[in-house]
Amino acid sequence: MNDRATIAIPLAEVRSKMKARATPKGRQVDPAARGEIAALLAGVDAAGHLRRDLLIEYLHLIQDKFGHLGAPHLAALAEAMKISQTEVYEVATFYHHFDVVKEGDTAPQALTVRVCETLSCRMAGAQDLLRKLPGILGKDVRVIAAPCIGRCAEAPAVCVGQHAFGHATIEHVAKAVREQDTKPTAQQTTTHIGLKQYLAEGGYQTLLAMVQGKRDVEAVIAEMEHSGLRGLGGAGFPAGRKWRIVRGEAAPRLMAVNIDEGEPGTFKDRHYLERDPHRFIEGMLIAAHVVGIDACYVYLRDEYHHCRAIIEAEMAAAIGWTNARGLGLPKIEIRRGAGAYICGEESAMIESIEGKRGMPRLRPPYVAQVGLFDRPTLEHNFETLYWVRDILEKGAAWFSSHGRNGRKGLRSFSVSGRVKQPGVHLAPAGITVKELIDEYCGGMQDGHTFYAYLPGGASGGILPASMGDIPLDFDTLQPHGCFIGSAAIVIMSQHDKARDAALNLMEFFAHESCGQCTPCRVGTEKAVTLLEESKWKTGLLEELSQAMVDASICGLGQAAPNPIRCVIKHFSHEIS
Repeated sequence: MNDRATIAIPLAEVRSKMKARATPKGRQVDPAARGEIAALLAGVDAAGHLRRDLLIEYLHLIQDKFGHLGAPHLAALAEAMKISQTEVYEVATFYHHFDVVKEGDTAPQALTVRVCETLSCRMAGAQDLLRKLPGILGKDVRVIAAPCIGRCAEAPAVCVGQHAFGHATIEHVAKAVREQDTKPTAQQTTTHIGLKQYLAEGGYQTLLAMVQGKRDVEAVIAEMEHSGLRGLGGAGFPAGRKWRIVRGEAAPRLMAVNIDEGEPGTFKDRHYLERDPHRFIEGMLIAAHVVGIDACYVYLRDEYHHCRAIIEAEMAAAIGWTNARGLGLPKIEIRRGAGAYICGEESAMIESIEGKRGMPRLRPPYVAQVGLFDRPTLEHNFETLYWVRDILEKGAAWFSSHGRNGRKGLRSFSVSGRVKQPGVHLAPAGITVKELIDEYCGGMQDGHTFYAYLPGGASGGILPASMGDIPLDFDTLQPHGCFIGSAAIVIMSQHDKARDAALNLMEFFAHESCGQCTPCRVGTEKAVTLLEESKWKTGLLEELSQAMVDASICGLGQAAPNPIRCVIKHFSHEIS
C-alpha cells in the first residue's frame, strides 16, 4: 500500500487555476499567409471550392508564385482545404520539385539550376558542369544535381528554372541565368502539327466514324488485339486485351495517361508530343469511347514544361472541335507531376493524380478493377495511344507486318550515348542493337568503339557488345537478365565502364525510391555503398539483390538489381 498521503484536489479548483488558451492547439495560421493563399487560389475551381485531389496542383501554384513552400503558406492551404497540416506537409515533402522551407529555415535562392547527372549526361560531362557552375553563377543561384530530365539525346542537359535544354555548356547556362531566358531553344521550337493541318490530313475521321456508329466497337477491340500492340511504357501488356478487361467492369470507368517518362534514357513521348500531339489525343479519345470512359486524366512530367503549353492548347482545340459536333466525349484533366520517378508506376501515378504521395499500391486489386478514385481505370502510356489511329486506319496486319528476326510491330527507340545520331528512331521490333547503331544512328562517334549497351533504360540491365545480336523486343532479353521496357537504348564505348554505369544507376534508384518498403529503401542505399568499393563483394550483392527482387512492393526495387547482376555476369574483370 502506498504510504504517501492521497491529496484530492477538487476539479473546479484545478480549472480555476488553469489559464485559458488564447488560441487552439497546433500551428496557427498567419493572417497575411491566409490572404495570399486566398488570392492565389481565387477562381481556380468553378464550383467555388477546393478539391482534395488537386492538392499537388495547388502546391505548384504556391511554388511558382513564391519560389518555395513556406510553413505559413502550407498551414494556410491546409486551412483552406479543411485538411490537416500534416497531410499537406507529407505530400509536399515527397516530391523533389517542391522546396519546403521549415519555420526558421532560410528559403532557397530564387533561381535553381538543375544539372542532370544520370548516365547519358554523366558520360557527356555533367560532372564538369556541376563543379564549375556554382563559382561562375554566384551565390544567388542554386546549382543542384538532378535525375534524368528527358533530354538524353542532347546530353548534358540542364533546367534553368523551368527552362530545360540540352547540349548545355558553361556559357549557355550562364547566358540563360543572366538573361532569365525563358524562351524556347532551338530544340524546343519544333513545329508541331496543329488542329487545322491534322484535320486536313484525315485526322479525327476515325474517331468521328466510331462515335457515329459507323465502326463496331467489338471489331475495333479485335483489331487492336490482332495488331499485337503492347503497352509501350515498359510493362508490355497487350493493349486490346486491356481495353476488353476494363470495358467489362462496372461504370463509371476512368482513364489515366502516363506521360511522366522518368526512366533514364527515355524521351520518345516528348519527341512525339512536340511534333504530333493530336495523333495521341485522337487515340486517347478513341480508347475512351470504346471502353466507355467518363473522364481522362493526363499526367505530364514537370520537366516537360514547354510541352504543357502545347498539349493544353491543342487539347482545347480538339475539345472545341468535338463539342461543335456534339460528340459527347469525356472530360479531360491535365495533371502536373512534381519530380518523382516512382510516379511512372501505374498505381503510384494514380495516387499522385489523387493528390497524395506517389506510393505504389499493393496488388490485388489491380487498377483495371479498383484504380483512380476507386473506379475501374484504363491506364495507358502516351505512345501506346499514339499508334491507335494508324492501326485502326491501316489495319492490324499493317502494324504486325513490320519486324525483324521473327518479331512483329514497330518500336520507337530512344537512343543516347556514344553514337553519331542519337534521338528517337522508329525501327522494326526485333532489330538488334548493332543494326540500330549502323542503320539508324550513323555508327559510333569518332574515336569510340562499341563496348556495352543498356537495352531498356536504367532498370533494363547492361550487356556487352558481344551480345549485340539479340533481337530488341518484349520477351527476347529476359533470358539474359534484361528487358526492353520503354526501349531506352544507351550506348557505351571503350571510354566507359559498366561498373561505373551500375553505380550511377543505383544512385538514381536510391534517390528515387519512395521509401515505402524496406527492401527497396534500404537495399538501394546499401547497394550504393557496396558498389563504391574497389572490389565488389559479389556474394553479398547477390543476397541483397535477391532480397530486393523477392520482397519489394513494385518494379523499382524488383528491377534495380539488374545492372548489378549484369556487371557481375558479363564484366567480372572490372570488379575483382
